[in-house]
Amino acid sequence: MRIIAGEFRRRLIATPKDASVTRPIPDRVKESLFGLLRGHCEGAHVFDGFAGTGAIGLEAVSRGAARCLFVERDRGIAQLLRSNVETLECSDRCMVLQGDALGAAALASAPRPLTLAFLDPPYPLMLEPGSFARVMAQVRALVGLLTPEGFVVLRTPWPLQHEVVETGTEMILPDPAAPPPTPIREMSRKDKRSRVKKERSWRRHAASMDPKRAKEHLGKPEPAAEELDEIDAKLAAAEAELMQPVRRKVEVDLTLPGIVGPETHVYHSMAVHLYGRKPE
Repeated sequence: MRIIAGEFRRRLIATPKDASVTRPIPDRVKESLFGLLRGHCEGAHVFDGFAGTGAIGLEAVSRGAARCLFVERDRGIAQLLRSNVETLECSDRCMVLQGDALGAAALASAPRPLTLAFLDPPYPLMLEPGSFARVMAQVRALVGLLTPEGFVVLRTPWPLQHEVVETGTEMILPDPAAPPPTPIREMSRKDKRSRVKKERSWRRHAASMDPKRAKEHLGKPEPAAEELDEIDAKLAAAEAELMQPVRRKVEVDLTLPGIVGPETHVYHSMAVHLYGRKPE
């Protein structure tokens, strides 16, 4: 991993041997991101959450940021980040906090006034609705600390979707005030027999049938108990099938009330989203 531009241009930073421990941002995406933020790094106060080895925050420092707080939960990665800061000899501008980037301590330690905040949470956090809500709450809190020209930058997988589970338990009724029909399994045998007769409507429509067919239908005996039980079983099986949960993916709403954004930039399977303060 290398620094792309600025004071530490082309300098390498250490990364863990196991590449799965962190998810470094590709150089092309990082270059594009800082192109979007051109002019915002000089003298900036920066928050780098889920910092990993510090690739984003150190890039900002290289481009002129005055101060950067790095927040990384993993002890080993945080130590590697401190080593990178020492290697680049920028300890006077950098502080490493080992802790939760979504916690109150990280927010309280964020430099003020805040110019740029980067949040690069592990993708599983963005795919689970509960942890996604925590991430978006921290985005909102960080936006509240921004200068009028500042940005919070959130990186996510793309497309960002959540799985929802639906069941066929709800019924659409012609009259919303009408009570729902009695489930077939709760009907008495008499009601079942009446329902079958009503659905088939043999005698009701006999007069309008072809005489030969009417005679054929009218000559049939009433359904036997065994036939009613068979119909009952089929209806119960159909009901059970409708009750099975259906899983589907829905697009996640990344907007936040009262906040500008997101301005979304997609890079194949990932995206970065920029948020800012509404003008007062």
